Amino acid sequence: MLDIGQIHRDEYEPESGRSINVVAAEAPGRIHFLGGQGDPSSSFYLSAAIDRCIQLAVSQRKDNSFRFYAADLNERKRSTLANIKHRREDRWANYIKTAIFMFMESGYPMHGLNISFCGNIPQQIGLASSAAIEAAAAAALRGLLHIHISDTDLAQRLYEAHIKFFGSSAPLADYQACMLAKKDQLLSIDTSSGDIIKIKSPLSQFRILLVDSRVPRFGVESEIISRNADTLKGLEFLTEKFDGANFKDFGSKDLLDALGDFPEQIRRRSIHIVDEIHRIRDACGALQRSDIASLAKIIFHSHESLRDLYEISCPELDWLVKRAQELEGAAGSRMIGHGFGGCTYTIIRRELVDEYKRRLEDYERIFGFRPVIHEVKIASGVRMLHERREVYADTVN
Repeated sequence: MLDIGQIHRDEYEPESGRSINVVAAEAPGRIHFLGGQGDPSSSFYLSAAIDRCIQLAVSQRKDNSFRFYAADLNERKRSTLANIKHRREDRWANYIKTAIFMFMESGYPMHGLNISFCGNIPQQIGLASSAAIEAAAAAALRGLLHIHISDTDLAQRLYEAHIKFFGSSAPLADYQACMLAKKDQLLSIDTSSGDIIKIKSPLSQFRILLVDSRVPRFGVESEIISRNADTLKGLEFLTEKFDGANFKDFGSKDLLDALGDFPEQIRRRSIHIVDEIHRIRDACGALQRSDIASLAKIIFHSHESLRDLYEISCPELDWLVKRAQELEGAAGSRMIGHGFGGCTYTIIRRELVDEYKRRLEDYERIFGFRPVIHEVKIASGVRMLHERREVYADTVN
């Protein structure tokens, strides 16, 4: 990756005419191995940060203006202290402004800033690159301003600020995975209760491959909205019938009995949610026991449920998962993200990586798209980058 500290100095020192103090931070993308689709009640996830990240540098200005520089895109944006609000044309800069907005909303004094960032998180395949931009900006500003906020609190505040700034929600678990992850650990996250369990990864002999199907995802927003509406209707019915109930309170059979003659489509969506919650609990146990065979079955069953019950997979994703399922050394494969295209992940023994890639060679001939493969590792969450002595941070974890 590019040297964000040097990029920042090259961009802003000529304007200032002096050497500038730079604070920089790095925030990773994440994978939700299980969960992440459709649950309006418990938002239960099995997640990890990955070694693809956003690096962001910040320095003070003498005025009240803001300068944003996206090094990878060679694009620049501007704003002012009085105009920190969402603007569609600002695109990527809006995520940086979310972090600035968060500190302003919390009552911290803010002045003009120069900000630069770069990254290597693959885009548009469900790895939360936007949350990583927000987290890197928040961590860098926390260091620059010497603000004492824990990573846990910072994740919660970013989540709330994003809702206010964009007028729409992003998963709290994206921020928690980004901020709280540790190297070689997976996180069991329950955002409804606030419980986060760290599990040491038993996957040192395995590799994680992300396969971007390259399937165009045009016009799928209405399908995603429909799935969310179905699960919300199922939850509302349960809440009316059993005061205060949510999907975590049921097993599949209990849910079928509870929903009675509810429309089949809503029953299928709801059963997926209930089963996924139990799969996450079972996967945590398998990880803690280093039971890779059980973990693989759980992950493959999760994809089958997304295909058959939640109905957001597609033939291309199913084909990619099936190729992994044919190999005895695979510890699971599943789609991630909103579906109808996008990406799969495959956990596979390192000596079988080349064989799995070889089996994907027919994909383009069959479907007409050339898949893109990214190999990633489980990594730590947000961290400060100390490029030079002037870079400092004062955080509480």
